[in-house]
Amino acid sequence: MAEVRVVELRKEFGPTVAVRDVTTTFPSSTVTCLLGPSGCGKTTLLRMIAGLEEPTRGDVYFDGERVTHLPPRRRNIGMVFQYPVVYPGTNVYRNIELPLLEEKLDAAERQRRIDEVVAILGLEDSLYKEIAQLDMGTRQRVAVARTVARQPAIILFDEPITNVDVNTKAQLKRALKEMTKRLKKTVIYVTHDQTDAMTLADQIALMKDGEIVQVAEPRALYNRPNNVFGGWFLGNPGMNFLEHDLEIVGDARRLTSSLFPTPVWVHGASDAPRVIVGIRPENIRLSSERTPTAVAGQVVRKAITVGGRYLFTVQIGEHLLRAKVEPDIGRQLQGEVWAECPIEWITLFRSDGHRLEASLSLQ
Repeated sequence: MAEVRVVELRKEFGPTVAVRDVTTTFPSSTVTCLLGPSGCGKTTLLRMIAGLEEPTRGDVYFDGERVTHLPPRRRNIGMVFQYPVVYPGTNVYRNIELPLLEEKLDAAERQRRIDEVVAILGLEDSLYKEIAQLDMGTRQRVAVARTVARQPAIILFDEPITNVDVNTKAQLKRALKEMTKRLKKTVIYVTHDQTDAMTLADQIALMKDGEIVQVAEPRALYNRPNNVFGGWFLGNPGMNFLEHDLEIVGDARRLTSSLFPTPVWVHGASDAPRVIVGIRPENIRLSSERTPTAVAGQVVRKAITVGGRYLFTVQIGEHLLRAKVEPDIGRQLQGEVWAECPIEWITLFRSDGHRLEASLSLQ
């Protein structure tokens, strides 16, 4: 096990800054997903940790030891790439065994490790097949098995399930989840797929434009993003964002909006005259019957999404809101509806997009 820490890590490619002075810690024996859109710098950051890219400046530490300029072979890491890296001209068993022979492990320990990864990754039926006989997904499972069987202190994954079919992707995701729980290695996993990150990670480091904008457990990151980008990027679809001016009432601030039947008091926002109200579509409640905390709305669009849930676009006053509801409710709704935006699911952001540390109440 090993803690990974990067300090003021920066990478420039000519005039382009790929990673901007990142400082963060990847705790020992946990899975951290580097999540973000294409081009945000997550793979470059991973490659600097691996020793495959030389930082422009800054440092990388493994358990407090500075490894910034050590070559990859001296870092005790394993790495799985986007495309499977396997040894051609040999079978699956030999692919997994070769690195173990180089480490001079005895036959019993080699066999134990091979049996373990083969079982986790479902490679029993392919064990003695030649690599040339395998499809892309099975080759990637072999690449993962070979890396994990070595049991390095740190395992790095660079979008390993991006280029495999849907069934293999689901299988690999389950296997990776089981593997990381069982082996307790420090894992850093690069992905642009939020579903992969939410499924696999103990913590997510969300990246944008070469910077880490937030590090948190998946549910915390989803429910309380630090900025508008996190609210937009996570979720399908992302948060609703609606700008409002705050009304000054004595020493307090009040938010009056067509989203709420009564004004909402904002506590802790004395220096924020204007805010962005954020709420996720699944936290909006729609009904055909009026309730004391709901406001009237008109359905503009209605569509079925994954899992049979319904996604509505609802006009409420001057605002358009997206709301996602369960199938039994969604099937019934059309025309005029009643919408509730519970204040406990509201996140406020400043006009610059950063989260406002404020609380809301109806009195």
